[in-house]
Amino acid sequence: MATYVIRRLLWLPVLLLIVSFATFALARFGPGDPVAVMAGQVRDPVVIAQIRAERGLDRSIPEQYMTWLSRAVRGDLGESYAQRGFSVSELIFPRMWISAQLGLVALIIVFAVGVPLGLLAARLAGTWVDPMIIGTLLFLQAIPVMVLIPPLIWMFAVKLQLLPVGGWDGIFALYWIAGVIAIPIPNPHLYIPLVAFTLPGFVGVARLVRITALEVNLEDYVRTARSKGLSEMTVQFRHVLPNALLPLITVVGFALAGIIEGAFFVETLMGINGIGRMTFEAVTSRDYDVILATTVIFASAFVVCNLIAELVYGFVDPRVRLGGSSRS
Repeated sequence: MATYVIRRLLWLPVLLLIVSFATFALARFGPGDPVAVMAGQVRDPVVIAQIRAERGLDRSIPEQYMTWLSRAVRGDLGESYAQRGFSVSELIFPRMWISAQLGLVALIIVFAVGVPLGLLAARLAGTWVDPMIIGTLLFLQAIPVMVLIPPLIWMFAVKLQLLPVGGWDGIFALYWIAGVIAIPIPNPHLYIPLVAFTLPGFVGVARLVRITALEVNLEDYVRTARSKGLSEMTVQFRHVLPNALLPLITVVGFALAGIIEGAFFVETLMGINGIGRMTFEAVTSRDYDVILATTVIFASAFVVCNLIAELVYGFVDPRVRLGGSSRS
């Protein structure tokens, strides 16, 4: 396993170089000109040429990439083209923290709801409950976010005025009792984004747990547990659930990488200043350094989280041997 880990870690810089250079080249060759964004209302060719020279955009693509790479390895991710005077690090990491908070809460809810529904569907396979659960979750997954969010805002924010229209103010808010005792409660800004985040994710977890649980229910040790007179609840949670959760370890790895990426449409429609909205704005404004930094960070998180998930799977399930080695 140590050999496997070292080999994967050695591949990480190579993958990041490939991803970063591909992103760098696509951004440079794509339509639009970030210099025009920086120049604002100024259209003087001399001024534009000066900005291009200051940014090194008048040099060849390999030269520009090597300049960016030499700064990046020292922790300098550059300066935003669209927001002058701000470094990329100052812009990215606070917004990434916002997306991570929302994504982590959504992830917990997705697994807290999806796992029991998957177990229930597997236990009642062959009855009307099984297709009803999976069919309902598939229907919820099929609703596009751009279709789901506007009616939620109209109903709960505009008509009923129960929730704010958008924005972000943290996961918790303080509810004061008689102006003396403060109780933390879920922030009203959290509900509509959470609905948009979680509804499409339930079915993936539920179907994976259902498929695995159906296989586990046929194992001899499960039949033996039932023959001993154990209650069905005990059988499901003590014997079926732990083994049905093994494939979810890999899914959790991918999901953990995804929570820092934010969601383009949810954050944009809800006015949440997360990393997803910032990436969307960076692409539309041709903000080179922001696009590169987010791409490299997302790729690194994806590879590292996937590696951690594989290692955890190898420790949890002794039948798995990573790196192609076997032990007797």
